[in-house]
Amino acid sequence: MVTGNEHDAIGAHRPGGRSGAVKNAKMKDVAALAGVSPKTVSNVINGFVHVTPGTRERVERAIRTLGYRPNVSARNLRRGRTGMIGLVLPELNIPYFTELAEQFLAVAEEHGRTLLIEQTLGDRAREAAVIDGLGDQVVDGIVLSPLGLHGQALAGRVDAMPLVLIGERPSGGLTDHVAIDNVSAAREAVAHLIAGGRRRIAAIGAQLEPDVGTPLLRMAGYHQALCDAGLPVDARLEIETARYHLADGARAMRTLLDAGDPPDAVFCFNDALALGALRALYERRVRVPQDIAVMGFDDVDAGRYAIPSLSSVAPDKAAVARQAVQLLLDRIEAPDTAAREIVIGHQLRVRESSAITR
Repeated sequence: MVTGNEHDAIGAHRPGGRSGAVKNAKMKDVAALAGVSPKTVSNVINGFVHVTPGTRERVERAIRTLGYRPNVSARNLRRGRTGMIGLVLPELNIPYFTELAEQFLAVAEEHGRTLLIEQTLGDRAREAAVIDGLGDQVVDGIVLSPLGLHGQALAGRVDAMPLVLIGERPSGGLTDHVAIDNVSAAREAVAHLIAGGRRRIAAIGAQLEPDVGTPLLRMAGYHQALCDAGLPVDARLEIETARYHLADGARAMRTLLDAGDPPDAVFCFNDALALGALRALYERRVRVPQDIAVMGFDDVDAGRYAIPSLSSVAPDKAAVARQAVQLLLDRIEAPDTAAREIVIGHQLRVRESSAITR
């Protein structure tokens, strides 16, 4: 928050004392406006970690105020860098990843970087290609959200490209990793349904796989919540889906309804599954939440405008992007530092689809 006095100070330091962007603003102008040295401005632009949050905020605000654009090409040429970072996601047509990519674009721009986005469709071979040289001479580092790869695959990588993982696949301490606590988040979501009087709660999104990932972590949280409440685990209520798309959620919901003993709530492992389930319930004239409550995961924009609006777990997508990009920039500057693991927070967004009606 900028106070009136701070605005006056900014005006006093701005070349010509005018408000708004300055034509052809220089680094020294940003430094004067932020009250720091040009070296500090350079450190912020280059993403160096040894800058206090308050100083970084002042410099970034001065950059926005003056409309300063660093000469990225000249800077990168001097340092042997491309100025580009890669973001590799499983599927761009899944709303969560689309919204996450938007956050990464904004953060990359703040750091004066260009973002190259690639999708793997969750294919293990394509993910392996990324970490074994896809970025060679194209990007300075990669943020990867893998579905097929895990720590053992990372141990055999042959490329020294700086790499940060996001999502549920752990790196085994081999590279930086940013994720949310999926077990805790799922447990909280199901506990909310139980608190609303639901006792026969289904899970949509189970997948049979040997490795740790989204399905197993969120299923673990689902089981823990049932156990906490003294409710039985019923395998008939755990519906497997091939993917996490709208059609998969609709098919899974129809399977539950056709079984003859429907649940009184469903916890879906992402919002696309939940939105598909809502459609199937609407087609069967099942009332939501009166007859069956629905809970999603990811808090995508479309869920807020569904009828009824969708309750969901909301990961802090902005924080995922901010932390992952910062880790990557740190890794580019200091490739031999120890790998770091960062857990991002989440919130439960309770809306109409799980409102307590009893």
